[in-house]
Amino acid sequence: MSFAATILTLYPEMFPGPLGVSLAGRALAEGRWSCEPIQIRDFATDRHRSVDDTPAGGGAGMVMRADVLGRAVDHAIAKQPEAPLLAMTPRGAPLTQARVRALAAGPGVTILCGRFEGMDERLFEARPIEPVSIGDYVLSGGEMGALTLLDACIRLLPGVMGAASSGDDESFETGLLEYPHYTRPVEWEGRTIPEVLRSGDHAAIEAWRKARAETDTRLRRPDLWERHEGARVQSPSGARQKKER
Repeated sequence: MSFAATILTLYPEMFPGPLGVSLAGRALAEGRWSCEPIQIRDFATDRHRSVDDTPAGGGAGMVMRADVLGRAVDHAIAKQPEAPLLAMTPRGAPLTQARVRALAAGPGVTILCGRFEGMDERLFEARPIEPVSIGDYVLSGGEMGALTLLDACIRLLPGVMGAASSGDDESFETGLLEYPHYTRPVEWEGRTIPEVLRSGDHAAIEAWRKARAETDTRLRRPDLWERHEGARVQSPSGARQKKER
């Protein structure tokens, strides 16, 4: 059974977009996943196909209406009742590699793409929607976030990357940034590939890569390093252990 992606959007022409080329595009052509964008405006009831209105309490911009979105969401749930329903919004929980792996292991996903100032909050109270964010910044709409989420999932589907272990050492898979990479030529603009990587000593190479991953994570992403260290010193019983000096 292929991974089925349903996207609720005001711009269905954006899909599959970049996911129609490279690994994701080949996987789409091979039927490993499917892409069905659905136009939210199709669920509006007025002759103008209105999907938004002015914010309650005043303020700039427009807000997507709960009644229109509710009908769109209900339609998507009926099509894919087993698929998780996500909404791309900066108010959502940060997307993690662990969540991506869980989604990729399932039957697919339905993604709601917001626009304007956002979506009427009553929608999240009335429907089983998981708000998700891809970062602490604001985009013009949820479509780019949906493409990002889908790309992260599709590359993990069986057969998409080729070797099953291709993604095992990548950033965030172990809670750390990935170690740096090098390839030929050995020397470039006076800079050489680290000697250990040319030594053929696989144990030494593995130790170097682990040390660099830890060092780079500590320096570049102290937030990740803090979480990694916290998990590392957690005992199986859940009790905190004293960190090694």
